[in-house]
Amino acid sequence: MVLVQVKPDGGGTYIWIIPVGPQASRLCRAQRTRVFTHVLQQRPLSGAEAVNALRPFYFAVHPDFFGQHPREREVNENSLKRLNGYLENLQKPGSCSVQPMKLTFFIRDTKDDERPDVLPSGFRSVSITLHTSDMLSTVRKVLASCSLPVDHMQDLKEGNKVSTSPAFCRPVRWDKSYYSFTGFRDPEQDLQQARRVEPTLCIWLRNNEPEASRKHISSLPRREELDRLKEELCHRFHLSDIRWQRSWGVAHRCCQLQSLARLAQQNPESLINLQGHTVVFSEESGMNAAGHVMLGTMDVHHQWTKLFQQLPSYRSVQQQTDWLKDRISLLLGGTQVVHVDQLGPVQPIAEHYRTLSTFHNNLMSRRLHLHPRSLHGLTMMLENNRSSPSLHEMGHFIIPTSCDPPKLQVFLQSHAPEARHRSLRRKKLQVDEDTVVRLCLQTLSLSSLSKEPSVSSTHMIRCCSRLMEQRPPLLQGLHLCVSHFYSVMQDGDMCVPWDWKS
Repeated sequence: MVLVQVKPDGGGTYIWIIPVGPQASRLCRAQRTRVFTHVLQQRPLSGAEAVNALRPFYFAVHPDFFGQHPREREVNENSLKRLNGYLENLQKPGSCSVQPMKLTFFIRDTKDDERPDVLPSGFRSVSITLHTSDMLSTVRKVLASCSLPVDHMQDLKEGNKVSTSPAFCRPVRWDKSYYSFTGFRDPEQDLQQARRVEPTLCIWLRNNEPEASRKHISSLPRREELDRLKEELCHRFHLSDIRWQRSWGVAHRCCQLQSLARLAQQNPESLINLQGHTVVFSEESGMNAAGHVMLGTMDVHHQWTKLFQQLPSYRSVQQQTDWLKDRISLLLGGTQVVHVDQLGPVQPIAEHYRTLSTFHNNLMSRRLHLHPRSLHGLTMMLENNRSSPSLHEMGHFIIPTSCDPPKLQVFLQSHAPEARHRSLRRKKLQVDEDTVVRLCLQTLSLSSLSKEPSVSSTHMIRCCSRLMEQRPPLLQGLHLCVSHFYSVMQDGDMCVPWDWKS
């Protein structure tokens, strides 16, 4: 026998006993099988395996199969986005637990026997409450809640669950010989190959422009109807604007505006309190930190009407919120408290008021020595789950609600010059971005040009500048969105990565 000492990347030592002799080959194969079976059972379920295991579920709830049912399509689309976010949080290194989440899906019932939970439209509503802490349990929970088979998961043993040993946060990178020995695919090699075969912009446009043009032409009547409804509602009820929290399709937005228009026709008095407000269609109803009225897309007219009746009390909370902001600004040398949607989740006005009140009381407990206008022009964001202050790259201070006032004063004064520099750079980048977007619209004859919130101004400027240099002819008259991937949306909008290949 031969002793072979192996040190894996995660630390520790394994001793393999490799026999030598006539039966060496058979025994060696058996030992290797046991060793690698143990290794595979101890690792957590990967994201790719979770997606593959959920394939029957995706086929049952995917929004593309609900084209004639906009309400069910919208509910499934929103729930899928939240489920994907839940799965992504489970894969983050060091994440021990995530917040429980309740999801609702519509599933077409294909069984012959009548069921009491089947709606007249032929769909079955399924509610799923997720409070799992690992991928395997989450996948099983979703499939079981939808009465979908789990036979294809028999090879995923319970050993995939998180073990009682200390968490190993950094990724394991196996030696190339591991993949040669086991026959498994090397993820790094697959990633490099995918990058090599990524199409250039011109090739992708040539292959996908016909589909985008066809979808764009078919969406033109819906786009005109959307613009008409939006203008009519804003003019009739003196609304500041109508917006959408998520990137829903044109058909979904039309359905939401039509629902609001029906309510206005049936009960016009209920919308009087909306005058002067900005309406935002979102996942839940209420008022956000900016004072915008949020209409939950899953709520019925009765819930919207009840919200409209409560708007005077919401405005009272908003006035108290504004007063607290002024008081905090006076105590902190003119620093303004803001809430940037791109940097955090939507915050209801009541929660925003509680955060401001807690922070104001904390400041009043210790007297600060700051000149009233020494920090004028700077902005700050308050966070409840942060332990130490920081400075964001956009120039905003990010301050914990329970921050010690003397330490806060030292931090603000010492970082004020850098905060001003970053704020000026952000404003200049925004001006440059607006300029290059206007030029790109004119040069390429685009119908519209937008970007995903995760695309920075620097990346947007670089992308638009390269587009004007290349001037691809197949973009004329289309709606272009700068993102991180290639895609043709349901209304013909074309998404291209900001760092596309030429």
